[in-house]
Amino acid sequence: MSRLGKKSPSVCTDLPLNNTDVCNKMQLLKQLLSSCFGPTGRLKQVHNNIGGSVVTTSASSVLLAAFSSTNPFINLIKTSILNHVSRFSDCGLFAGIFCLSLIEQVKRCDLRESLAIRVNKHLLSLCTSYLQQDDCGCKVKLDFCSSQNLITLARSVISSKPACVLTEPEKSHMSQLAVRAFLLSVPCSSPGTVTLGKVVTVTIEGHSVLNSAVFPGLLLDIPDDFSPNQAEFPFALRVAVFSTSLGGDLSELGDGIIEMGPGVDTDVHILDQLLELGQQIVKDGVRFFVCQKVIHPVLQQYLRSHNVIVVERLGIGAMEPLIQLTGAQPMATLHTANPSKAYGKVRDLNIRRFGSKTMLHLHPLGESTICTLVICHRNETMLNELKVVCQTAEHVLKLTLKDPAAFLGGGCTETHLAAYVRHKSNDGVPGTASVLGCTQTEYLLGVEVFCRSLDLVAGALVHDGGTSLIDLTHAHYWTLPADAMKEHMEDTLGMCGCGLVISPGKRWTHLNAKYTQFHPAPVSGDISVQPQVLDSFTAKLSALQVAVETANLALDVKYIIEDVN
Repeated sequence: MSRLGKKSPSVCTDLPLNNTDVCNKMQLLKQLLSSCFGPTGRLKQVHNNIGGSVVTTSASSVLLAAFSSTNPFINLIKTSILNHVSRFSDCGLFAGIFCLSLIEQVKRCDLRESLAIRVNKHLLSLCTSYLQQDDCGCKVKLDFCSSQNLITLARSVISSKPACVLTEPEKSHMSQLAVRAFLLSVPCSSPGTVTLGKVVTVTIEGHSVLNSAVFPGLLLDIPDDFSPNQAEFPFALRVAVFSTSLGGDLSELGDGIIEMGPGVDTDVHILDQLLELGQQIVKDGVRFFVCQKVIHPVLQQYLRSHNVIVVERLGIGAMEPLIQLTGAQPMATLHTANPSKAYGKVRDLNIRRFGSKTMLHLHPLGESTICTLVICHRNETMLNELKVVCQTAEHVLKLTLKDPAAFLGGGCTETHLAAYVRHKSNDGVPGTASVLGCTQTEYLLGVEVFCRSLDLVAGALVHDGGTSLIDLTHAHYWTLPADAMKEHMEDTLGMCGCGLVISPGKRWTHLNAKYTQFHPAPVSGDISVQPQVLDSFTAKLSALQVAVETANLALDVKYIIEDVN
């Protein structure tokens, strides 16, 4: 009883956005995300004070998952971004920077929170409606008859993470591999509902990135002493897959009670059952035996003596693609007879070696949408980041099947959209302000807050002291290097952020300067000029919605109640 203490009352914080500590932490989070943004973003190293691995990354999915915060307001924003990334893989930094910029600009302009929420909802509806139009000026259609735009989209994802440390040839190589892996996962002829396949990623440290490759089928880890002769079968092989332990530990019985008669040796009894299973496997003509968990050495020896290839400790991650490739049904018990329909098939097997790593290559019997992407890199940090971006690129490419479009990258979509919203919001100001229940001045101030936040996202791409510009024709984004001479400015600017506009001409202004509203003109459809940087349409559209909705939720919070016990 002496250890019992009086329960402390909960701590209540009212108007958290007026709290200096909360605002400072939000500003720090914004700086953290902004400094990671784009291909020249700064890397972050995250480690705890009790040891463990050090994480080096600029990817939002890795960075936000690697640190924790005691502030519930920060956790609200962090969780919202991570939920978006878990569904779409990309544009997490965009969502975070735009969300935090919206909140910051609302407070800086002293705009009422309730009004800001209404204006944000109205402008979000305006943006999503425009972005989904066929004639949207910051969107390009993807033609699956050509792989060029798909490679550009994959390259944009891969090039955006500097921790990968890739040369130009390596970026091109990995972009092509990502597209090839994506195409292999799409069924060629599948009547009815189309089910996409799976790309299994295997990482190999210490080899050149140019040694990375894509293989149709599935590669499984096997011991180094695995005999190559066992894997040379020129005909179709019957496959048995077990998801339960075959190590004789009775793990499938869980916490149940086992009743045994006097004088019965449980170990011998279990071993007899395992050998009976082995006899049935051999009798049924199974030549490839796989177990998710461990296999008893005696059963392994028996099966191998009858020319059955045995692979154990497969792991749960490889089970799904193995089942899809072979058509086998995983068996979860050794106490019942195995139905013949539970067996699957593979066309053949062979051994592949990558340095010191030995892998078993399974080839499908017919058409299969399972493939393996082998990623090589020089060290562990670069390899981990490259694996993340390759998986992101694969997911982004799959999203194009639903929405075959992409946004212009390099900051051009943000500046174009901001210019469009400024121009469109100038029409019918009295009527819109009346509907939103505010004055015209307040409405236009809310519009400026929204558009300035979009511009701030584009400006976050600059990390070396350069200047952000916008042309006053197409509203595309440009970066002027810090060491550029003013008299040679036009020669220094080059192409816009997405690479679609060659020169801004004479009509341009600084990004943070006020300019007369104009309707951004679409870029002329010159087939010879293709965008160099693209963003995922589906992921970015969702990120825009998540950012605005999360900002509105944060603006609507009036109290934070914390249980400190």
